[in-house]
Amino acid sequence: MDFELRRAREKLDKEQRERKERAKLKLDRERKAKEEAKKQRDAIEAAQRSRRLDAIEAQLKAEQQMGESLLAGRGVVFYKILEAVPFQGSGDKIKLPPSCFTELSNQGAFDKGPMYFQLSLVHQEGSSATKDDEKGNNRTTHSGVLEFTADEGSVAIPPHVWSNLFPVDAPNIPLVEVRYVRLSKGTYAKLQPDGIGFSDLPNHKAILETSLRQHATLSQDDVLTVKYGELTYKLRVLELKPSSSISVLETDIEVDIVNPGVESERTDQYVLKPLAFGASESGLVEEGNYMYYKFSIDDDTWEKLVSDDVKIEVKIDAEANGGDTDLYVSKHPLIFPNRHQHEWSSHDVGSKTLILSSKDRNLGTGTYSLAVYGFKGTTKYQVSVHVQENSKHKVGQQATHSSSMDVDTVECRNCKHFIPTRSIALHEAYCSRHNVVCPHAGCGIVLRIEEAKNHVHCDKCGQAFHLGEMEKHMKVFHEPLRCPCGVVLEKEDMVQHQASDCPLRLIACRFCGDMVQAGSSAMDVRDRLRGLSEHESICGSRTAPCDSCGRSVMLKDMDIHQIAVHQKN
Repeated sequence: MDFELRRAREKLDKEQRERKERAKLKLDRERKAKEEAKKQRDAIEAAQRSRRLDAIEAQLKAEQQMGESLLAGRGVVFYKILEAVPFQGSGDKIKLPPSCFTELSNQGAFDKGPMYFQLSLVHQEGSSATKDDEKGNNRTTHSGVLEFTADEGSVAIPPHVWSNLFPVDAPNIPLVEVRYVRLSKGTYAKLQPDGIGFSDLPNHKAILETSLRQHATLSQDDVLTVKYGELTYKLRVLELKPSSSISVLETDIEVDIVNPGVESERTDQYVLKPLAFGASESGLVEEGNYMYYKFSIDDDTWEKLVSDDVKIEVKIDAEANGGDTDLYVSKHPLIFPNRHQHEWSSHDVGSKTLILSSKDRNLGTGTYSLAVYGFKGTTKYQVSVHVQENSKHKVGQQATHSSSMDVDTVECRNCKHFIPTRSIALHEAYCSRHNVVCPHAGCGIVLRIEEAKNHVHCDKCGQAFHLGEMEKHMKVFHEPLRCPCGVVLEKEDMVQHQASDCPLRLIACRFCGDMVQAGSSAMDVRDRLRGLSEHESICGSRTAPCDSCGRSVMLKDMDIHQIAVHQKN
């Protein structure tokens, strides 16, 4: 009986404990559920607060951007994020989609004069440019507009703008923020070349002005590319006035070009080193490279040249170490002569000398450039320019000539020279054993038998050379050369082509006076008959007031106008 009561009591106690545990677990679950519900409510309220704050911030930012756009655009609000695509063009004018034309036209932007745009790189997650931008490089520049023919959602960017927006690498999908702005006309610009040599260009400010004609804007810290023939110079914009971004259309700008900074590490071989008469300069030139020097002929020296008292001797003494050089000379404005473009040259093996006299029609007062070209290997050399007095007539020359007329002579059957009759038999016996006449047509030179094997003629041009000089002659004069315009010619024809026919040749424009690329033939038949180049045809289409009547006349028609209207020659 007691056992059963004890069992019942234990069972009751156990059931009570289990009920208490279940009640406790239920209370814990309810408490946790209430806490979880509270956390969710707090999170929802925080998210709602954050969204409200973001909306307020976005609204404030939009209002700020609207205000900035209204201020920058002076009543015109235009803001787009477009994908940048490159196109080959000159200057800084971009291409926008046709929808941008409609939007700008509806706001009257075309009535406010030239349109300018601020271009900024849009930061993207994972972009390699993001870290650079955080360091202070905001990747912002300005541009004009060329046309509205780009694909929708994209903006076509020329190389100048592209290189300033993406100086290193462009992201996979380059996004650019395009904003309409108004820019004040520039009054001052300070530029710094990235290497020496730009200031050596004749009238380099005029060359810079010609390059800027293709631009609508300039922005501080931009890099401006200036081309001079095949050469390219880069100039960084250090300072602008009256603001950090200016318009360069229809305005006169004072330009300062400062010397390259000491930190510039550019190794540009296109640098003119001064060379004085009578002094020599040593140098080292590698194969395929040029070393440039310049010297000047003043009025006093030119007077001596004209009077045939002196000649100009340009000389290169090269070390015989297996290398070889070529010598090219030109007169400014051709300041960097090369294998294609030059006025005088020497291709002798080893040391070489050029004699310039007043009989050369291209010689005169002015500055000249001298190029030492590394033809083979690495060569040490010494270059010098001397004023050399003309040698007098050799003493006894006239007497020898007169005495030879009085002696009875006979033509040698071997060397074809006229020999006195009394010694012809002895001469012919000796001449036939030791001398041989070159059989090549038109040559006829008499050679020693041991020298005859080294006397050869070029199969193409027929010139006579020493056997050791033939390899260089074939490489210099008969190896096909490719002009940057695409034409392939031999040296002589290439020099003529680049002097008179090449569209990339530099000419002095008769209207603007700048050294510019000639371009192709003029489109206008009348301009071609006048001998105008493509550039001159376009440049001469600008108008200017006539000095006599004040009427606006195209520059290329000004001479005809003066003759036809004012009877002036």
